Amino acid sequence: MADEALNPNETPEEEKGSFKLDLFYWTQTLVSVLIFLILLFALVGRVIEVKGSSMVPTLHEGDLMLLQSIGYTPRQGDVVVLRKDSFMNDPIVKRVIATGGQHVTIDYGAGAVYVDGVALDEPYINEIMTSPISPEMSISDVEVPEGSIFVMGDNRNHSSDSRHESLGTVDERYVLGKALWVVFPFRGGDFGPIE
Repeated sequence: MADEALNPNETPEEEKGSFKLDLFYWTQTLVSVLIFLILLFALVGRVIEVKGSSMVPTLHEGDLMLLQSIGYTPRQGDVVVLRKDSFMNDPIVKRVIATGGQHVTIDYGAGAVYVDGVALDEPYINEIMTSPISPEMSISDVEVPEGSIFVMGDNRNHSSDSRHESLGTVDERYVLGKALWVVFPFRGGDFGPIE
């Protein structure tokens, strides 16, 4: 009785046609939204999972980060994701210490990193840097070529980074993007912008 009161003139065939039309419009809307999201993450940014402990305390194993990919130029202090297959198969997360034209000097005795002769203020590092035990981590004085960056992990004593001969300075074309935001997990204080 209530259904008849809504539209008493609609036949069962018209109801079926109306349902099919509604289903078509909802499907079309869903497909449009999915295409938009795919293009957004493919062209503008993407979500990457942190693997390893080289960025502790800033980032932790399993954190999911939102990256800015399009229109990004690396700057000193940024946390970036890069991929260099000759170094590692998976993308790696590191902090930009210096960009093209800057000079990096690492003083293991003082546990300090200097860029153009000025010691960096690094409140984000996990602990005082000690001398590396691996002979491959021998780079400690380098002029960064134009179009390249020098990167290090925040957990300096447990990070394979630009100090490693196999990575060295990194061509900016290997940078996938800047890590903007931890989107998961929602640990107290860890969720939010990456600095």
